[in-house]
Amino acid sequence: MSRGFLRWLDRDRPEAASPLGWRCIQLGGLFVASSALVAGLLLLVALIAGSRQRRSWWGDAANRVLALAAALMVIGAAQVSLPSLALPGYPASLAWLGLFNWLPFFWAFWAFQPYLACETSRRRVAQWLVAGTVPVLITGLAQMTLGWHGPWQILGGAVIWHLKPGGNPPGRLAGLFDYANITAAWLALSWPLLLAALLASIRRWRQRLPRAGVSLLVVVGLVIAQAVSLYLTESRNGWGALVLALPIVLGPRSWLWLLPLLLIGLLPLLLATLPGVPPLLQDPARALVPQSIWGRLNDFNSNGQRPQAITRLSQWAVAAGLIAEHPWLGWGAAAFSVIYPLRTGFWHGHTHNIALDLAISHGLPAAVLVVGLVLWLLIRAARLGMAAGSVYERGWWAAALVLIALHASDIPMYDSRINIAGWILLAGLRCRRSAVRPTA
Repeated sequence: MSRGFLRWLDRDRPEAASPLGWRCIQLGGLFVASSALVAGLLLLVALIAGSRQRRSWWGDAANRVLALAAALMVIGAAQVSLPSLALPGYPASLAWLGLFNWLPFFWAFWAFQPYLACETSRRRVAQWLVAGTVPVLITGLAQMTLGWHGPWQILGGAVIWHLKPGGNPPGRLAGLFDYANITAAWLALSWPLLLAALLASIRRWRQRLPRAGVSLLVVVGLVIAQAVSLYLTESRNGWGALVLALPIVLGPRSWLWLLPLLLIGLLPLLLATLPGVPPLLQDPARALVPQSIWGRLNDFNSNGQRPQAITRLSQWAVAAGLIAEHPWLGWGAAAFSVIYPLRTGFWHGHTHNIALDLAISHGLPAAVLVVGLVLWLLIRAARLGMAAGSVYERGWWAAALVLIALHASDIPMYDSRINIAGWILLAGLRCRRSAVRPTA
């Protein structure tokens, strides 16, 4: 790397952050969407450096909550490994392997924090995450319009982009993530950060700063490409994130005109989608709103062919029963994927709700601790003014909110790239230390 580039990387480094770690977390943010391996190696260096010469891990109350949750998870994994408690058809090794979705990230949550200690460093990391989304957009749009397909691999197969022809599921944009819902989750969490970059670029352009016009054109192009890509994923969660992030990132001062505008824009969609709406209102609304949208939202496009057992409500009902049977330490990680086919005849890898999934896998106490801490971090950061602060602070908080909301009806964190980004966002929430007045 050139010295000029390294000097540029070193800008905005928090005082307590390792210089090497600061470089690595930025480059890790750039590569995390494209390759969990490359990003993981870079971020591991950052995490090790971020753990040195710090006050005790135990000194933070949030870490003590995670430590208690980790202990319960380990005890639960040991319990389901006992032959007398073994679940037929369930490999006990899954209970231990499932801990890697959580325990390393409990440490990462603490070790990321020196790099996210101030508003300027969070802004810098947010910009790298936005830049890292560009390969997702290029591969996804080219997959749907130019017929690009893989698999593409580098480093002897260490990095593979599967890129299935026509999307996955067919007709839905997936790009390098290989599945539309995971792609939508990444695009949804980075969408508020991109909106923040747009507002910042508009401000720079208004101030007539050098190269501001070129920067604004690039960001506008990315905003259009990301909105189109989210639409093409046909993810209902992704569509919701498009709308949810807008009032937060634009800020409270925009609500007087933005909220009525959103309501007017969404009214035809609601009339076209909701059951029980009189035909006098629904028919014109459906003529206005494309069927690809309202039919996807209310499952009309499935022609009633989806069995009840594969719906979210059925999964959650079975999940609630399983939690009642083993409430304290759970059934073990990924046990739902073994039990659900036995009880319904249909396979599902998880419950499509993170709280239920945690409770089934590791018990109700562990679920309450982890979910409660995440919600507390979000609420605390909002009370300290992050949700109404500067534009990138609003974008950061909105990105965390969007990702948390996605986990209410899906669990994209089981893709390691989403999990990494999620814990970076949570660490940034924890670093918000003081309240400020709202800004435009």
